[in-house]
Amino acid sequence: MLRIWFGSPLWKRVLLAMVCGIIAGVVLGEDAESVRWIGDLFIRAIKMLVIPLIFFSLVSGMTAVGDLRRLGNVGGKALLLFMSTAFISVTLGMTLATLVQPGVGLSIDLPVGTAVPPAPDQSLIGMVISLVPENPVMAMAEGAVLPVIVFAVLFGIAILASGEEGTPIAQAMNAGSIVMQNMTIFVMELAPFGVFALIAWVTGTFGFEALIPLSKLVALNYVGCAIILAIVYPLILRLIARLPVIDFYRGIIDAQAVAFSTASSNAALPVTLRCVERNLGVSHSVASFTVALGATINMNGTAMYLGVIALFGAQVYGIELSWLSYVMIILTSTLGAIGAAGVPGSGLIIMSLVLSSIGVPLETIAFVAGINHILDMARTMTNVSGDAAVAVAVGRMSGEIDVEEYVSADDV
Repeated sequence: MLRIWFGSPLWKRVLLAMVCGIIAGVVLGEDAESVRWIGDLFIRAIKMLVIPLIFFSLVSGMTAVGDLRRLGNVGGKALLLFMSTAFISVTLGMTLATLVQPGVGLSIDLPVGTAVPPAPDQSLIGMVISLVPENPVMAMAEGAVLPVIVFAVLFGIAILASGEEGTPIAQAMNAGSIVMQNMTIFVMELAPFGVFALIAWVTGTFGFEALIPLSKLVALNYVGCAIILAIVYPLILRLIARLPVIDFYRGIIDAQAVAFSTASSNAALPVTLRCVERNLGVSHSVASFTVALGATINMNGTAMYLGVIALFGAQVYGIELSWLSYVMIILTSTLGAIGAAGVPGSGLIIMSLVLSSIGVPLETIAFVAGINHILDMARTMTNVSGDAAVAVAVGRMSGEIDVEEYVSADDV
C-alpha cells in the first residue's frame, strides 16, 4: 500500500486528498474542525522552510555567476531583465485579481488568535531603511523576509568579490541550497494530509461555495501566463533583441513541452539549454550562464500568480490593504520568485512569504494546494520561456548570437 502511495506523483496524491477532504467536510460538517490541526501542522512546516530556503537559494544563485566582472556584464543584463519581467508579472497578477476579484463573495473569519496587522504607518523612506537589517541573525529569527533577502544578496556579492578565498563558502551555500530543496520535497510529502484536513475544515464550515473561487484562480493563472507569453516576452524580443517572435517560439517548443509536463524548471534545464544554443543560435557561454541562472532565479509565472493569490487571500478574509501593502506584495513576490527553488511545489513555500508580509492567513494556501500542479504547469512553461527570451536578448546585446541560425529555428 505504501509503495503504491509513494509511487504515485505528488500532485495526484494531493488532488486525491482534496477530493477526499471535500467528501469528509460534507460528511462531518462542523465536526471537521477536529482534523484541522493536521493542516495547521503542514502550515507550520512550510513556515519553517521559508527563511533558510530563501537565503541559501539566493546566495547560491548569486555565486553561480562566477565572478563580479561577469556579473557586471552578462549577469548584470540578465539580472536586470529577470527583475524587470518579474516586476511586470506580479503587477499583472495584482491587476487581474483587482479586476476579477476572485475572493469577493467568499467571507471567512480569521483564524482564532489571528489579528489583522494595522496599516504600516512608516513612510516609503522608512520602509527602504528597514530593508537593511541591523542584525541579520535577529531578522532571520523574527522571520523578517525582506531584510534577510537584502543580506543574502550582499553576502553573495561579497563571496564573489572574495575570489578563490570565497570558494569554500560558495560551495557550502550551493550545498545548502540543494539540502533545502530536498527538505522542501520532504515537507511537501505532508501536503496531501495538510490539504485533506484544511479542505475538509473549509468545506464542512462554509459549504461548497468555498470551492467556487478555485475556477477563477485557474482561469486567472492561465490568462496571466498567456499575457506574459503573448505580450511581455515578444516585447523583449522585438524591442531589445530586434528579432522575430515566431522563430523564437518555434525554437523553444521542446523546452516548453518538458516544462509543462514536469512542472519543474530544473527538469527542463537540459532541454532549454539545447534549444537556446542549437535552435536560437545563442553562444554556449551566454546560454549556459543565463539559462542556468534563470532556472534558479527567473520565475515570472510564479511572480504573477503570487500577486493574484495575495489579493485573493485579502479579499477572502476581508483585509483592507494599504498602498504600502501593495508595495510589499510587489517586493516580496519579485524577490521571493527569484529565491524560489526550481522544483515542483516550491511556489507554495514562497506563497507563505508573500502572505505573511501583508498579514493574510496562511490558510489561504489550502485553497490552491490541491490544484497547484495544474497551475504550476503553465507557470513553469512561462518561466522557462522567459529564461530563453532573456538568453536571446543578452546574446543579442553582447553580440554572441547567430542570427541566421535563430531565424531558421523552424527548420530544426
